[in-house]
Amino acid sequence: MTTSSIPGESIDLQISDVLNDVHFPANKDALVDAAREAGASNEVLSMLDGLPEQDYADVASVTKLIGGNYGPGLSA
Repeated sequence: MTTSSIPGESIDLQISDVLNDVHFPANKDALVDAAREAGASNEVLSMLDGLPEQDYADVASVTKLIGGNYGPGLSA
C-alpha cells in the first residue's frame, strides 16, 4: 500500500507519491495544487510552497532542490 501518510516515509518518497500524476514541466503552483489534491501532509505542502517560482522538469528536480534546502533526513 502506497500512501503519503505512512509514518516514517521519507519526504522524498512522500513528494514522489503525491506528484506522481503531475504533468511535467510544472511550476511551483501546479506542484502545490497537485500535492494538496493528493492529500499531502502539511510538512510536504510547506516544503513545496517554499520552492522558488520556476518550472520543474520532473519529480527528481523537485526532490533534489528540497534535499538541498533541508539536508539529509529533512527532520525538524
